[in-house]
Amino acid sequence: MKILLLLLLFASPAFGARPIVVGSKKFTESYVLGEIAKTVLERAHFAVEERAGMGGTIILWQALRGGQIDLYPEYTGTIGEEILKTKTPQSEQEMRAALKNFGIGISNELGFNNTYALVMRRAEAEKLQIKTISDLRQHPDLKLGLTHEFLDRQDGWRPLAQRYGLTMPNVIGIDHAIGYAALVHGSIDLKDAYSTDAKIAENDLVVLQDDKHFFPEYKAVFLYRLDLDPRALHALNHFGRIDEKEMIALNAAAERSKNYSYAASLFFHQTAPNESAPWNGLASDLVRWIIRHLELAGISLFFSVLIGLPLGIAASRGGALGQAILAIVGMIQTIPSLALLALLVPVPFLGISATTAIVALFLYGLLPIVRNTATGLQEIPATLRDSAIALGLEPAARLRKIYLPLASRTILAGINTSAVINIGTATLAALIGAGGLGEPILSGLNLNDNATILEGAIPAALLALLVQGGFDLLDRFLIPRGLRL
Repeated sequence: MKILLLLLLFASPAFGARPIVVGSKKFTESYVLGEIAKTVLERAHFAVEERAGMGGTIILWQALRGGQIDLYPEYTGTIGEEILKTKTPQSEQEMRAALKNFGIGISNELGFNNTYALVMRRAEAEKLQIKTISDLRQHPDLKLGLTHEFLDRQDGWRPLAQRYGLTMPNVIGIDHAIGYAALVHGSIDLKDAYSTDAKIAENDLVVLQDDKHFFPEYKAVFLYRLDLDPRALHALNHFGRIDEKEMIALNAAAERSKNYSYAASLFFHQTAPNESAPWNGLASDLVRWIIRHLELAGISLFFSVLIGLPLGIAASRGGALGQAILAIVGMIQTIPSLALLALLVPVPFLGISATTAIVALFLYGLLPIVRNTATGLQEIPATLRDSAIALGLEPAARLRKIYLPLASRTILAGINTSAVINIGTATLAALIGAGGLGEPILSGLNLNDNATILEGAIPAALLALLVQGGFDLLDRFLIPRGLRL
């Protein structure tokens, strides 16, 4: 009987199978290509997990090398310029050989080239007679809004400005999708774009000619781990090709419908194209986002309390140790959340994962708990302390039975503050593929769609209110009645 059960288990293709994790960057085309890869692999009978909108090139590359994802859509120009950082153009064979040293492979080309470009409003370009990037030398007063990644890339703004001799001081960093809105409304005059962006035609923008041929080719491919199942790689290499016109249409469908999976389905001719796609999965998505959000905030809060209370007790005793504890947790709180996530990603055993997000939230949650615990204990009147000593209680007993109960209201207020901070900050976990209510917020920012942003922002705000209300109830049950009076 046992042998029969084992045979049945091992006969099941899903038994013990780890899902293939597909990542994507935080812009429309990458979302759509990630959905296409997911569909292709599911049709090949693989379990697939998707981590959409994880951020920029470096985040995805680190996640791929670290094994947090198995593949993601990339471009040959980015591989050469940003990942391999080559000074001269490389052939596909040279790229494959170089990436093999990292345990990474390249799929067949998907069929289109999505190069970088600089775009302007057509009316403004015609008025100023700007047709090429070289023409910008005559207009240094133009205001540029460039994506943060483009500002820092080897094939980005600084080398481009050097090649073309551009001296334009009015340059700001801006999100890709928000940059289009800023350009259309005249807040900026010029932005970087991808040549297959649907918004170029929709907003009647003109692409400036790269007359010095600065930008390399950006042929779309999938980067994958070499330990990927060969059958999965075969499916990715043979699902078909996408030309530039079709990719622009898919991007337009995604932005029009606000639904990336719908846009991907058009490639497989699963859905008749129309102006709006059905959205029946919002309720299930909300449940998934909220559960994940509560997991991240709850686990991090648990460890913040577990570590923060002893640190607060130690800090309450003053001296050099107490000052050092308060200084360190205070310093952590001043680190911008995005910077803290970026600093934690290279740490061994963390990488691009929910664990990294939990560690970041744990660190952010320490200060209110440590500070309030220390303050609550320090504010206990000396007369009460003397009375506790006169009772003959041991130090540990005095702390447990008298001091902590007397400081409980202040301590609980610190935990409450930490919980609310964690609920709000946990939205950033989506930047490293950890999920939560940050997913629709990031997607909405990419689509410049307020409704999608609110799908994440409103539940997050409601969760914060519920947490606040929950702590008000705990105040009634945990705080001694005399202190509440």
